Amino acid sequence: MLKLYGGARSRASIVQWYLEEIEVPYEFILLDMPAGEHLQPEFLSINPIGKVPAIVEGDFQLWESGAILLYLAEKHGKLPNSVEERALITQWVLFGNATLGTGIFIEAYREKETPRLLNPLNEILTKQPFLMGNEWNVADIAVGAILAYIPLMLKLDLSPYPAVLEYIKRLTERPAFQKTIGARQ
Repeated sequence: MLKLYGGARSRASIVQWYLEEIEVPYEFILLDMPAGEHLQPEFLSINPIGKVPAIVEGDFQLWESGAILLYLAEKHGKLPNSVEERALITQWVLFGNATLGTGIFIEAYREKETPRLLNPLNEILTKQPFLMGNEWNVADIAVGAILAYIPLMLKLDLSPYPAVLEYIKRLTERPAFQKTIGARQ
């Protein structure tokens, strides 16, 4: 069985949300981050960087939430056959992890980056319910989780972005979200 390692408040919840969505059985191993369990030799043998999330499936080990999401999507047949469509999904996963998360959650960037990032997202989401059209996929987990954290962790006014707000609502009402990230509120 797949093992997912995470902390109480970590990006492991993003991976957990996806595992619930695609109904893959897993064991969640909660590391006591304040006590430094993620820096102990046992966990460092899984991720030498000492960060979560990380997964272990048999002899296979992987860390970085975006890489884990893409691996799970590939392994469980949730990626399209087209190389171009898979590249677009990868683009959104990397955007969520590297660009959106940094732009919104690093205070020094927030004022400038919030409108620069959310205006185009709002425009996209006025035309379609999900990032890549009418069908939900792993890209919506990567980007949607970051967006869903905004009302939970920051007091940003998102009213200038009504389509983003509706997207957040649509995602946070999903049962798998409620079972994972929503249960931690």
